[in-house]
Amino acid sequence: MRNVGDVMGELDWRGLIGQSTDPGELGRAFGSGPVTFYAGFDPTGPGLHIGHLALMLTMRRLQRAGHRPIGVVGGATGLIGDPSGKSAERTLNSREVVAEWAERIRGELGRFIDLSAGMVISNLDWAGGLSAIELLRDVGKHFSVNKMLGRESVKARLEGGGISFTEFSYQILQALDFLELYRRHGCTLQLGGSDQWGNLVAGAGLIRSVEGAAVHALAIPLITRHDGSKYGKTEGAAVWLSADLMSAYAFYQFWLNVGDDEVASLLRVFTFLSRAEIRALEEATRDRPAAREGQRALAEHVTTLVHGAAACRRVRAAGQALFGHGELAELDEGTLAEALAQLPPFQVSPGQLASGWLVAGLMVAAGIAPSLSAARRAIAEGGAYLNNKRVSAAEATAMESDLLHGRYLVLRRGKRAVGAVEVVRRHP
Repeated sequence: MRNVGDVMGELDWRGLIGQSTDPGELGRAFGSGPVTFYAGFDPTGPGLHIGHLALMLTMRRLQRAGHRPIGVVGGATGLIGDPSGKSAERTLNSREVVAEWAERIRGELGRFIDLSAGMVISNLDWAGGLSAIELLRDVGKHFSVNKMLGRESVKARLEGGGISFTEFSYQILQALDFLELYRRHGCTLQLGGSDQWGNLVAGAGLIRSVEGAAVHALAIPLITRHDGSKYGKTEGAAVWLSADLMSAYAFYQFWLNVGDDEVASLLRVFTFLSRAEIRALEEATRDRPAAREGQRALAEHVTTLVHGAAACRRVRAAGQALFGHGELAELDEGTLAEALAQLPPFQVSPGQLASGWLVAGLMVAAGIAPSLSAARRAIAEGGAYLNNKRVSAAEATAMESDLLHGRYLVLRRGKRAVGAVEVVRRHP
C-alpha cells in the first residue's frame, strides 16, 4: 500500500536533503503519483560501506512511500572512476576486477531494494556498446566545457595536480545514465551524495537538452564524523556492510561506540524509528549519557538491517559476555572469534599451557595489566577474571582444560579491561 505522507518533510527532518533542483516541485511530484528514481553505485572497491548505506536507506524510504527505485551498478563508470577531489588520479582496476566487484554490489543492493517493485541494473548495458563517435556526437555535443570546468570536483583537481580526459569525461557518462533511464523506464529523479551534485545536475541538464523535459536531482549530505571527516573507504576507517569485509561484531561495536554528539543524527539517517522514538532516545542520551541508550538502539537497529536479527542477537550477546554480563561458554566459536579479533589475542602454543600458566602473567601478556605486581594486586582486590570467573589466588594458573572451544582464554581486569589468549596449533 502506498504511504505518501510528506516525503520531503520527512527527508528534511532526518537531515537527508542537501541540495535539490526544485524542492517544491519535487514534493508535488511525490504527492501526485509514483516517481521512478535511481541512484548509482560504482564498483571502486570490493563492497559497499555506510556512506552507501545512507543512500540505500533513503531509497528504501522512498520505496516505502510508494515510489519505484532503480539501483544502477556502475559496470561502465567503474571502469573510468569519478574525480575524487583528491590530488591524484584513481588507479584504474582491471575489467575482471570491476566486473567482480560490480556483481557483488548488485547482490548487496538487492538486500535493501524490494525487487518486486524495483530493479538493479548495470550501466554497462547501454554504455558498453557505445562507440567514441556516438558518445561525442550524440552526448558530448550537449555539454559545455565551460560548465564542466566549473564543477567542484573538477576545479579541485585543476587547482592541484590536474585531471585526465578520462576522469574529466566521467560526468558525461553519468549524465548518459540518467538519460537512458528516463527513456527506458520513465525515471525522473536521480539521488546521490552531495559530492556528486555536479554530476546529478549534468544528467538533468542533458535530459532537458535532448528531450525537452524537466527532471529532478536530489543530493543527500555526506555522512561525516563530528570533526567533519567522512565515514568512507577512502578515509582509512571503512565501515563495510559485508560480513567478510567487516565482522557483524565489529559492525555492531562501531555503532555502539559513536559519540553522544553524533548519535541523534545517525539515528535519524540510519534507522526507521519514528520521530517520537528518536526524540525519546535523544533525551535519554542528554539526560542519562552513561546508559548509552541511543547508541544501543542505533547498534541494534542498524546491525539488524544489515546483518539480520539473528546475527544482531548473537553479537550483542557476545559483547555482553565479554564484559561479564553473560556466559562466554554459551557463545559459538565463530562469534567468540569475531569478538576477540578486536583485541587481538596474545598467542601461545598448546605446550605452553600444558603445565599451567600464571594468570597474573597472562594478564600482563594480554595487555590488561602493566606488570606482574599490578596483576597480583588486581587478583588480591577481587578484580581479576578468567573466562568471567573471579580469580582469587595470586598464584592461580590457567590450564588447557580452561580453554573455550579448545582455543581461547578470556581475561578481564575490573569492568572494562579485557584481553585474550589464543592457542595456535601450527601444522607442518
